[in-house]
Parts: sequence; structure tokens; C-alpha cells
Amino acid sequence: MARRSTVQHDPRIAGDPELSAYPEFDQAPPGARRGAKRGGWSGGGGRWLVWTGRAILWALIVVIVVNGVRAPFERFTESGAPAANVPTATGQAFPSERASAFATQFASIYLNMKSEELDTRSRQLAPYLQSDEDPQFGWDGYGRMFAANLQPFGVEVVDSNNGVVTLAFQSGARRFLLSVPVYYSGGRFVVSGRPALLPAPAPADLPQVAQPEGDEAAEAELRPQLQGFFKAYADGSSDLSRYLVAGKSLPSFGGAFTFVELKSVVVPVGGATREIQAVVVWGVPTGATPSATPGATDPSAVGGRLEQAYRLTVEKQGDKWYVEDIRGAGRAVG
Repeated sequence: MARRSTVQHDPRIAGDPELSAYPEFDQAPPGARRGAKRGGWSGGGGRWLVWTGRAILWALIVVIVVNGVRAPFERFTESGAPAANVPTATGQAFPSERASAFATQFASIYLNMKSEELDTRSRQLAPYLQSDEDPQFGWDGYGRMFAANLQPFGVEVVDSNNGVVTLAFQSGARRFLLSVPVYYSGGRFVVSGRPALLPAPAPADLPQVAQPEGDEAAEAELRPQLQGFFKAYADGSSDLSRYLVAGKSLPSFGGAFTFVELKSVVVPVGGATREIQAVVVWGVPTGATPSATPGATDPSAVGGRLEQAYRLTVEKQGDKWYVEDIRGAGRAVG
């Protein structure tokens, strides 16, 4: 008779298959079960992909909603904001240059007041004003004023139809400004309100400029050359070429002025080519026979004297200096 073993076997002996939490897999053939494990998804490892996709989708929805709300609001606020230079219906802005020309013509009449010429002034002002405007445009007909040297100073564009043109002018010994409001429509202008007189800005403060270190030896060499050059430069003689760098040519005054004096020369230290400064006194003619000799009884019969400042580029060749170019000096020299 066979005896039963009393040893209790562990239900999970090596080599025996483990019990699965998914019985349906236990019933499948081993090959099919292995394939299912490789291709299946338990649901925990890929859950982040779902949440990422949802986050991106919601972000796109939020962007679309925000843009849809903001666009009408921006169009509304932009339509209510004032523009500095609004185009007209034809797409053109306020014509500043033509308005300046119109205002300059108007001001040349408006600023010249003589009580004995009231009718002439009112007739001349009429083309610039509305038909029902005061003919003297605010002037009571008393006093006297003259204006000269009118020039456009600036234009403030209010919109496509309105601007304020400012003009500079001189009356007596002083400079002034005049602001003229101008209306434009359909290619036509009209003065749209009373002008305003303003004081002109004072002259700018000119800073002092230190003179360069001078070369006295070069100045002594240059003086006789420059005197001959300026004399020929004034009268237009053929001698001018003698003072120029070889191959150079310069136009001359051709006798319109006479050379009176080389007042000062500033020659900086340098090499064979230098830029120097010179102050020249010209004789200004007053008739058919120009003269620069002062002391005549009738000053109008004698030519005047006029100081002018120049920059010259000079080049030393051998023991002489020659002029290569001449132009205005700009700042005061000497």
C-alpha cells in the first residue's frame, strides 16, 4: 500500500505558473499572452500624454477667446483717439508747404500798416479772408508798422484741414514771429482766425573756441603768397594760376571786388599740406569805377570795405606754398 507524503507543498513551486489577476489571460495560449503583454497598456504609464494633450487644447481655446474679445476693443479705442495728421477723404494730409506760401503772402500785407492806405490794405487782404470778415482784420487804422524778410519758421498740423503757420520777420531793429491759423479744403486756403505776434528767440550763445597752436615761420612764408593769390582772385588776372597747386583751377571774382588787405592768417602746426584760415578785406564798389579809398566827402561815392573769413588748403612744394582749395571759414578767426 502506498504511503501518502506528509510534506506540504508550497502552491508556488518554481516552474509553476503564477496566478494572474486577469484570469482571461491565464486561459489564453502562452504565445498569445506574451503578445498581449507587449502590446497592451495598463493605463498608468501613458496617462500624462492625455493630460498634456488636454492642456494644449485648453490653451488654444483660451488664446482664441482672448483675441476675439481684444480685437473689437482695440478697434474701438483706436477710432476714438485723435490723430496728429489725419488724411483727407482723398488720402492727402495737410499741405504744409503750400499753406506756408499762402500765409507768407498774407503776412506781407497784414504786417504793413499805414493809416493813409486803409482802402488799399483792405482790398489786398480780401483774398485771404472770409467775405464777412473785418476788412482791416482787427486793426483800428491807427499807428504804423513795417515788416521785412518774411520767412516760414514752422508749421503745426492740427488735422487734415487745419494748421498753424509760424513766420519769422523783422520790423525795425528787432525780429518777431507771427502765427497764422490756416484752414484748407478742396485745394483752397483761408485764414481761419486772428494771427498772433510773438517775440523771436534770442541769438544762441556761441561758445569760445581755442585757437590752434600757430606756426609763425610758416605764416611768414605764406603771407606774401596769399596776398598775391587774393589780389589775382579778386581781379581775375591770369596770375592766379601761379599761386595754385599744379593741375588745379579756381574761379575768380573777375573784378567785382578789389583786394584791400590780408588782415590776419592762422597757420596751425603740421606737415606739407595744411588747412589755414585767413581774414581778407575786400573793396566793395559803388559805381562804374570801384574805389576802396576812404575819406571822400560823399561816402556813397566811395567803395566800402568788407571783411570776409576763409579756409584754405595749402601745400608746400619746395620753398613755396600753393593754394589747393578755398571756402568759407565758418567760425570767426583771427
